[in-house]
Amino acid sequence: MEVSMLAKKNMPYCPGCGHHSATINLAKALEKAGYSPLNVVISSDIGCCGIIDDVMSCHTVHGLHGRSVALGVGISVGLNNPKKKVVAVQGDGGATIGLQHLMEACRRNINMTLIIMNNMVYGMTGGQVSGLTNTKFKESILPDEGHIPPYDIIELAHSAGAAYAARIIGKGEFSDKLAEAIRIKGFSVVEIIEPCPSYGYNSTKELIELGYTEKVLTNEREFIPWRVRVPVSLFDNKKTAHKSYVSKLKDRYEIIIAGSAGEGVQLAGDLLAQAGMFCGLNTTKKGEYPITVGTGFSISEVILSREEIYYSGIEEPDLLLVTSIDGWQVVKNKVKSKTLIIIDSSIEIPADIPAVKLDFRNAAGKKGACLATISYWMLKYGILPYESILATIEEHKHRENLVGAMEAGKKL
Repeated sequence: MEVSMLAKKNMPYCPGCGHHSATINLAKALEKAGYSPLNVVISSDIGCCGIIDDVMSCHTVHGLHGRSVALGVGISVGLNNPKKKVVAVQGDGGATIGLQHLMEACRRNINMTLIIMNNMVYGMTGGQVSGLTNTKFKESILPDEGHIPPYDIIELAHSAGAAYAARIIGKGEFSDKLAEAIRIKGFSVVEIIEPCPSYGYNSTKELIELGYTEKVLTNEREFIPWRVRVPVSLFDNKKTAHKSYVSKLKDRYEIIIAGSAGEGVQLAGDLLAQAGMFCGLNTTKKGEYPITVGTGFSISEVILSREEIYYSGIEEPDLLLVTSIDGWQVVKNKVKSKTLIIIDSSIEIPADIPAVKLDFRNAAGKKGACLATISYWMLKYGILPYESILATIEEHKHRENLVGAMEAGKKL
């Protein structure tokens, strides 16, 4: 049984809106081109024309303003199926906002069709002008901007490499013209000039009087189907952490390592998390640092747990390992009554805050201080065996330096 491309006969647009005719003609064009609803995906965005989602019986995806082409590109490339048809729908406002997406789709000759319903205004938000608004129309509502010409979106698309670019006047029956664009292999775009009786012009006759004419521009381009590249899995070269050591941890333990950028804070967190894995624990590790990366603080948060970890945030740390004033300034407000603080002796903290203070930076150097604090904590408190972190270091390219930092902490 054939299923109509239209899910509803009653259109949701304002009376006299050009989107009504454009939607019906698009539905007819898809059927004429031989597509069934199951083989069509329409991507749309914000704007009156985005209501098309509720009207079509095919697959639909609704996105942010100006992003329907970007969505369509992703869908087309992801499907990589010549039997499927991807159609992006947007208004003149969306086309202006997403102009770079449109240009890239043209340049790459993505196998999809874009329908631009150009009524020259942002109809959903009160009739503001867009980058496609006709100069004569702007003169009547924005005299100061009347001299600024609009984009010719069809010329732009053509020059960017679109296989097919056409402008049509949205009057009467024009489904054959849309079907021609839909049958194109590669990127095709059709600008439909339409009335907006609420904020723009009431009829296509008035639009023709503005100087709009229909045209078709083509580029003789061979359509090359998207080559599917199967990426290498991030897990292909990862080793399995077999349980080789025993931890004294009873339930969950939250650790924050705080230092300065470039001083091994993130590496220390990685190694500590891996050591937990070698003990059969569930672990998480996440880092925080400023956008400058090479300067300022660096924070590494590690959670060790007997149970599965569903939340990786740390609000009340069990342990703070602090090796620089940069790190202390960021984490000092995290100190709770239960928090054990192991901190470099060069950092001044309030006298009423209990802490273990030792000269880690001097003993292990600024790049080894974090590992030295970890080494000290492991040997002093015994929650994780010292050997578990040595196992994580075993095959590291800087093994000697890392072991040296661990030994410095051991001596302290």
